[in-house]
Amino acid sequence: MAMVGVWAWVAWCGALALASPGVSSLRSSSLPTTSTRFLHRDFLLVGLARRKSRGSGLGTGITITSGSSSSPVEPIRPLLDLTSGTTGEPQVTPPLPIFDEAAPRNVSELTGNAAYLHCIVHNLGNRSVSWMRQRDLRIMTVGRYTYTTDQRFEVIHSPGSKDWILKIKYAQVRDSGNYECQVSTKPVKSYAVRLTVFAAPQAAIIGSPDMHVDMGSTINLTCVISHTPEPPDYIKWTHNGQPLQYDSPRGGITVVTERGNTTSGYLLIQDAKESDTGNYTCAPSNTAASTLRVHVLNGETPAAMQHNGTALPPSQHPALCALLLLLLLLLTGSTLTHGAVKDGDT
Repeated sequence: MAMVGVWAWVAWCGALALASPGVSSLRSSSLPTTSTRFLHRDFLLVGLARRKSRGSGLGTGITITSGSSSSPVEPIRPLLDLTSGTTGEPQVTPPLPIFDEAAPRNVSELTGNAAYLHCIVHNLGNRSVSWMRQRDLRIMTVGRYTYTTDQRFEVIHSPGSKDWILKIKYAQVRDSGNYECQVSTKPVKSYAVRLTVFAAPQAAIIGSPDMHVDMGSTINLTCVISHTPEPPDYIKWTHNGQPLQYDSPRGGITVVTERGNTTSGYLLIQDAKESDTGNYTCAPSNTAASTLRVHVLNGETPAAMQHNGTALPPSQHPALCALLLLLLLLLTGSTLTHGAVKDGDT
């Protein structure tokens, strides 16, 4: 009785196995021989083993296809871990935009030149880049479009580049100030760039156009260079169009240069001689030259005397003379009045 139960159980499992895809091709409408029945029994046992392996959760099972078998390919490991901590649920987190500090935060330019403000953004994605002028909170550009009526402003961006360049053609002093490169995140991320536009560089020798010095004194010329984005590389001094020879037999010539926001160049010539009379020119490397004429006097009455490196302009001489004459008249009148009063008292 027990054997009958076992064979019935095996037959039931075999029927389930035959219904599965893996062995459906082995069905036959007629099984006449004993060997065929044993073959069926073997396949029933295989089917039973297959059903048990599926139910037990051991491995992935065996797949029989046309008499050949193969194991599944290993899954590709993600480059980024997009799981959210302990929950195990995947969470897609796109990287946030990052500004590259390679873009200069301070830009200087001369009036009339084009100014370029750079903004390098990584991980931009589908966000947009805008340029805003901080002074009046005016949006200048969005993406590659210009949103200001000032046609001097435009944005330069090449496909595939991370650099969004704000170009200002014919920059003016009024364009100076802070500009913000903004990315359309929430909240907005910004990168500030300061633009300084200088007026045309200027060089001037203090005391121009003429200076008078006594023979034997020291000629002291000061050349001031202002409104330059950077100090000049050099300052060239000439006398009557000829470069000054600092190591010439004349000697006593010294040149000093102090560089900064305003650069000053000093020319000192000791023991002034009559041959030192003439035009002295200060020629910086980055701006137009300035010229002053020095007069070395040998006891003559000068039209203007040097005083602390400066000269009194000739236009002020008549006014000074008139002032001295008025003072003299006042003193004379006061003396005459005082004398008349004393005579009256007597």
